[in-house]
Amino acid sequence: MSYDRLDDWIDAHFDEEVRFLQMLVRAPTDTPPGNNAPHAERTAQLLQGFGFAVEKHPVPEQRVRDYGLQSITNLIVRRRYGDGPTVALNAHGDVVPAGEGWTHDPYGGEIVDGKLYGRASAVSKSDFASYTFALRALEALGAKLNGAVELHFTYDEEFGGLLGPGWLLEQGLTRPDYLIAAGFSYQVVTAHNGCLQMEVTLHGVASHAAYPETGVDALQAANRLLTVLYAYNDVLRTRRSQVAGITHPYLNVGRIEGGTNTNVVPGQVVLKLDRRMIPEEDAAAVEAEVRSLIECAVAQSPGVRLQIKRLLLANSLKPLPGNAPLVAAIRKHGRAVFGEPIPVGGTPLYTDVRLYGERGVPAVIYGAGPRTVLQSNAKRADEHLVLEDLRRATKVIARTLFDLLCA
Repeated sequence: MSYDRLDDWIDAHFDEEVRFLQMLVRAPTDTPPGNNAPHAERTAQLLQGFGFAVEKHPVPEQRVRDYGLQSITNLIVRRRYGDGPTVALNAHGDVVPAGEGWTHDPYGGEIVDGKLYGRASAVSKSDFASYTFALRALEALGAKLNGAVELHFTYDEEFGGLLGPGWLLEQGLTRPDYLIAAGFSYQVVTAHNGCLQMEVTLHGVASHAAYPETGVDALQAANRLLTVLYAYNDVLRTRRSQVAGITHPYLNVGRIEGGTNTNVVPGQVVLKLDRRMIPEEDAAAVEAEVRSLIECAVAQSPGVRLQIKRLLLANSLKPLPGNAPLVAAIRKHGRAVFGEPIPVGGTPLYTDVRLYGERGVPAVIYGAGPRTVLQSNAKRADEHLVLEDLRRATKVIARTLFDLLCA
């Protein structure tokens, strides 16, 4: 049977797949600073070694630097077999810096007790490997296929994806019929939260602490604002999502900067906040609500001038009806390979998959990894991937591609 032959090929080449992933992990892609073109060059060399023609799509340097990064080259591999749908597989190579607390080399790709350790081993260089080797297995089968497969390896997810998938779509370099994007093995994700990030600056008047009446304390105004913002979460908890895996919206203040010295009344305070949006919410209405909330709160502090700057507006991913073939195939083969049901739901994270969804491309999130982000230690010390999850996810993806292109 074709599924068995796909599985057998993946088993026979699994050591090679693991080595491929190790080489990707050993080339750092910390973002920031975001100098990721060298990793793309290395990935392209490895893919060419498998016989794939690789398109390199560098983003103009000035645009990258204006975005706060150093270099981005996105990759596309196109494999056309005949008339039929184009299925794109997207994973991102950029990742947050390693940070402290590691007991394994974050760029070593060390294997211990069946786990491969390293920054981006789970999110999401693992799916560079699962998608590449699923495609290789499919082609090794020698079956008559209808349609095409594209690999999209991009380098901007940590900054929102606008210069990763966003760039490829904006430039008209791709328009797939389906998309499978990097994820974990025990759930098919069809929806995710959106995210609004803002920088709020409160301008007061600095003065000597011995003469506080001569100044306008921006920190006291910030304190009043923080009280209002945190009380707002009580309201947000009442707005429940109907998507499994997503609960309610919430707001987080992640950074506060202000003041110049202990003996100076603070003349300026900067807050950076993150407002997560459930799929049922309208992004423009959310932004208007948050701005109004901030303006009304700061108005209670006479003499304080307010500036609000939007840092990011990432729409939520909403399920598109056309994703049914993807969901059905992944669930069927996930159950067969993993031996348990694969549920469908949403995630409170936001991803660059939304950019495909905004273009009307039916998309799901599925790939190699554990049941939760927490289990993988993604964005924390000792990030790792259970290699058996990599093996089995590769089989699920290969079988899914076979179903979609042999229908």
